[in-house]
Amino acid sequence: MPVFKIKHITHYIYEAPVRDSANQIILYPVKDDYQKVIRHDLSISRHPDVEIFQDYYGNEVGSFTQTEPHHELKIISAICVETLPRPLPTDLLPYATQWQQLENIRYEVAYIDYLKQEIFESVVSLRQICLDLKDATATPFQTAVRFCEYVYTHFEYIKGVTTVDTTLDEILSLQAGVCQDFAHLLTAMLRLTQIPARYVSGYICPNKNGMRGEGATHAWAEVYLPEYGWLGLDPTNNCIAGENHVKLAVGRNFSDCSPVKGVYSGGAGHTLEVTVSVGYDDQEHFDTEPFQPSTPAISTTTAPLAPVKNSYQRHLEEIMMQQQQQQ
Repeated sequence: MPVFKIKHITHYIYEAPVRDSANQIILYPVKDDYQKVIRHDLSISRHPDVEIFQDYYGNEVGSFTQTEPHHELKIISAICVETLPRPLPTDLLPYATQWQQLENIRYEVAYIDYLKQEIFESVVSLRQICLDLKDATATPFQTAVRFCEYVYTHFEYIKGVTTVDTTLDEILSLQAGVCQDFAHLLTAMLRLTQIPARYVSGYICPNKNGMRGEGATHAWAEVYLPEYGWLGLDPTNNCIAGENHVKLAVGRNFSDCSPVKGVYSGGAGHTLEVTVSVGYDDQEHFDTEPFQPSTPAISTTTAPLAPVKNSYQRHLEEIMMQQQQQQ
């Protein structure tokens, strides 16, 4: 059973001092029978008090404010987590019985949000693809696995071609994207087939064979199966989410699970750097910094950084740019 050490650093540097910064973080690993959190160190510049609460979807969420003027905001989340293998669905019930059970829960509160799919221009085309892929005698599990394989084989994994705001129509047109695009697409296909599906945010940790998206923030889907519960499917790697997947949050889409978001007062100019590093239980340090996060100091420099930006970083910048700024 692997033990992973994951360090996730989010670092904003502002061109001019900002104030009244209100932020929300979803950086707390899920604690359940298959994911044991051994240690979690959270370090935030200027040491704000963090209030923790549980949101509608059961995620652990932190919120904090920084009222005094500041030139930067640095959030370091360092976790040590053990993952355990999950049993696979037995899929023994007749397929008709399973589909009827899904029909019976269609209007239950716990599943409504995960069955409702927002309308988009290509919905008819995608629905037809789902109908063509679905075997009349296939169980929900078999159907979900086939949809996962379809996304993996028909969409090219290309970093930087999309953002988390990219629509399903754009993904279908590009026939390409990254993990959050594939997770959104798979959840849509499942919902259009009346199978509850939810978006999952977290990390994928390296294994001997290598996996797409490893060592970074990652996204996949979870499908609800009768007599089993929620099962993770990773369309980026065409696999069932297992011991290499570390889960942070679930929701309808990325917006419900965004690791960091917030608003502030002041000028809009800023730079952003996001880094994720992963180590194993037999490693004492990460690539760049010790596991124990040091207290970040407030920098007096205003020189802009020029990091390579992935789609997640660009999304965070877009959020900040779109906030209502108050002078």
